[in-house]
Amino acid sequence: MEQSQFIWMDGEMVQWADAQVHALSHGLHYGTGVFEGIRAYATANGPVVFRLPEHMRRLHRSAAAYGIPVAWSVEQLVAAARDVVRENGLPSAYIRPLVILGTGSISLDPTACTTRTIIAAWEWGAYLGEDGVRNGITAGVSSWRRFAESTLIPNAKGTGGYLNSVQAKLEAVRAGFDEAIMLNTAGLVAEGSGENLFLVRDGTVITPPVTAGILDGITRASIIRLLQDDGVEVREADLARSDLYYADELFFTGTAAEVTPIREVDHRPIGTGRPGPVTLRAQELFHQAVTGKLDKYQNWLESV
Repeated sequence: MEQSQFIWMDGEMVQWADAQVHALSHGLHYGTGVFEGIRAYATANGPVVFRLPEHMRRLHRSAAAYGIPVAWSVEQLVAAARDVVRENGLPSAYIRPLVILGTGSISLDPTACTTRTIIAAWEWGAYLGEDGVRNGITAGVSSWRRFAESTLIPNAKGTGGYLNSVQAKLEAVRAGFDEAIMLNTAGLVAEGSGENLFLVRDGTVITPPVTAGILDGITRASIIRLLQDDGVEVREADLARSDLYYADELFFTGTAAEVTPIREVDHRPIGTGRPGPVTLRAQELFHQAVTGKLDKYQNWLESV
């Protein structure tokens, strides 16, 4: 991680090294927090943040779902995120808003806890590597299942829930894969450890529905819109593990991953073993949209 200079904490810009929370913060002990991942992109007119209000609205929804009070409005958080990028002088950035329960109680009843709100930003390249973006990554189907609605809230970005993803990611890396693909408790395809998944077969793009236990990704929604507007058929449908092996193309989407091709699953090549035409088109459209080169999607961009 490349350090920047300032982190926004509860309304103040704090030096990176001084941005700390108490050791007895509830969120550190029990994972009681919510977060977002957002990207700012360099353009000829300065940095722009991709779908910033949508991300902050989802942060509020996640917090409400887990009963975590947020002291700052969506509009205030949007302004704070812009300030963090600007004050750090970042031409492009990964932005991490975080709301956690602080001190006040260490019991499983957190009602007495304070809430801490933090927004950091730093420069960060391709999450799964530049080579992965160009040539595709390898993935393995994890033995760890994506948690169900009866366990936690898959459609909320709760910090504690990502222990599930960490286990899948570690298992994949130890097995020699770049990333994991997680099935849900019914044995159907859900998503990666931190990405949504898309499959291409016979020219049609398919992605698991939210009811499969996935995060309703903002990048996912953007790719669906971009491809549909480009004349590609995109639909939501449940996918079996074997559907991965029969795919012509597979790719991940997410704020960190952006659009990353998958060239191999469980040591089986996908299609030609190279990024396919639909994946490459999705990458192209996404890059043009986030850098302000497509007039139709200018409302997705928030100028810093």
